[in-house]
Amino acid sequence: MRIRATAAALTVSGALALTAFTVPVAQAVDGPQAAAAEAGTSAGADEQYGDTAISNVVVNGGKDVVAGISNLVPVKVTFTATDNSGIDNTSGYAVLYHGTDVESSDAGAEPTQEVGGATNCATVSATTATCTMTFSIDPQANLANYAAGSWKVWAIASGKDGDYTLRENAKTFGMKRYSKLTTNASPEPVKKGATITVTGLLSRANWDTYKYAGYTNQTVTLQYRPKTSTTYKTIKTITSSSTGTLKTTVTASADGYFRYKFAGTSTTPAVTSTSDFVDVQ
Repeated sequence: MRIRATAAALTVSGALALTAFTVPVAQAVDGPQAAAAEAGTSAGADEQYGDTAISNVVVNGGKDVVAGISNLVPVKVTFTATDNSGIDNTSGYAVLYHGTDVESSDAGAEPTQEVGGATNCATVSATTATCTMTFSIDPQANLANYAAGSWKVWAIASGKDGDYTLRENAKTFGMKRYSKLTTNASPEPVKKGATITVTGLLSRANWDTYKYAGYTNQTVTLQYRPKTSTTYKTIKTITSSSTGTLKTTVTASADGYFRYKFAGTSTTPAVTSTSDFVDVQ
């Protein structure tokens, strides 16, 4: 008899939508545990039987997951599982998803390991195991623009005695659209006291069209450092246009470097452009 939980992922219409399949999470159980096993568990809410626990969930080394328009993005998820009887090392499993809960999520991803019998956990002690799952995010199959922002980790593990825990939201993390930023200061060279025009473009990955598009109406700072210094200072704050372009002017004072800097948002990571040097004569 097995405790079974619904969870899953199949690629549908450009996003990885969750659908039902069963994930075995414990070996055969007898006695007092049989009734719980017969009833099964649902992925739609937290479930607990016995003393199994999941903790220390880490996604992508604690950093946001940032995806462009084509390259696969590897994402590692680890968590600690504990049970007084030890952990069934084939029971650790996780699903990444976007939405209110895993059963109604609108996007997700599945581990590269086979489900059922895969040894995702490694024994640390008689009561503890570290579980590791590797995901591969394909922007053109698993993502859409509406899915940028906060994602969650659904996780499950079982003890050798049939105890188990299922966490609907074991961890939240950011899934962001890769950003780009350019800077061009001209003319070069320029006379001291003359006007320098600094242009640029703030763009980000579009997961619907698989192209980069201007990020509009965003606050961007213009920074400058003299040739004789190693420190940049913000000299202006401007807003990107309806196409993501940037343009402002400054007065030429001394040889130096200009760059634009974007602080980022909940859907798009921070980015700093390459510096552009201007020779002031």
